[in-house]
Formats: sequence, C-alpha cells, structure tokens
Amino acid sequence: MTSPEIPSVPVDELPAEFDDAGTTPAMLLDVREDDEWQLGHAPGAVHIPMADIPARAEELDYDREIYVICRQGGRSVQVARYLTHIGFDAVNVSGGMVAWQQAGRPLTTEGDHEAKIY
Repeated sequence: MTSPEIPSVPVDELPAEFDDAGTTPAMLLDVREDDEWQLGHAPGAVHIPMADIPARAEELDYDREIYVICRQGGRSVQVARYLTHIGFDAVNVSGGMVAWQQAGRPLTTEGDHEAKIY
C-alpha cells in the first residue's frame, strides 16, 4: 500500500545493511504485532508495534531516516504518515515483510521455529 503524500520504497531498494544486525545510518522500524515479529523479522529491525508508536516515539532518532515496515504495507504507511507529521523523516516500505521474504532477504526469529511470514 502506498500514499501520495508519504514516500514509499519497494523492498529491493532498501539499504543492504538491513540484512544484518549491524549499525546503519537509517533505521528499519517493524510495526507488526508481537506474534508477527516472532514468526520472523529483518535482522537489523527495531520492533515497536503500531499501537505503541505514540507512547514510544521518543525511542526513535530524529537524525536518522526511518523505513517503516509491517506485513504488507497498510499499517506502515499509517505509521510513516504519523511520524512525518511529528517531525521524523519516515518512508513506507511497500509490500512489507511479505515482499521482504519473497525477495529472499534474510529473516531471523526469536524462537527455534522456522521463519515464515506468509
């Protein structure tokens, strides 16, 4: 999902640094629910569920570009819109984690089960 007033990028245009847990100049913010996160997520992502964003926005860095991702792009475009409204440089990731997995980008999990988004 995209929105004309919020910049969006497809998964294949995301920085390669998001494929590992290293430090990057930008942030990949995963706004899915806890159960979705546990099924698999990008190794370098920061997890804050969508409903928690208003209360936890102070955890984000105003000096970093923030790429917002969810399962397919609906929640992330809403969060990117909100973050832009309060002064962050936020970009929606179109296609979300479903597109991430389809593109063959790496997934990691919190448990001992196989990572699977879709």
